[in-house]
Amino acid sequence: MEFLTVALLAASSCVSFAIGMFIFLRPALAIEIQRKFYEKINWKIEPVSMTKEIRNTKIMGLLLVIIAIFTVFSMLTGVLW
Repeated sequence: MEFLTVALLAASSCVSFAIGMFIFLRPALAIEIQRKFYEKINWKIEPVSMTKEIRNTKIMGLLLVIIAIFTVFSMLTGVLW
């Protein structure tokens, strides 16, 4: 595999891992950041159930971490190539 492809895949995996950990560890803050972003583009959003939204946000963050780890693992072992 080309060096640039590996470097981009590794960099995006590291960024994805960091974002996933942030979302998993601080779901309420991630929801608030999203809410403020939508206000800037003239939308007002709020979850029906904050408890469910926090749970689902944590799950999405965890899935992002798992996918990033799998991507790095597959790059190192050559599973996908």
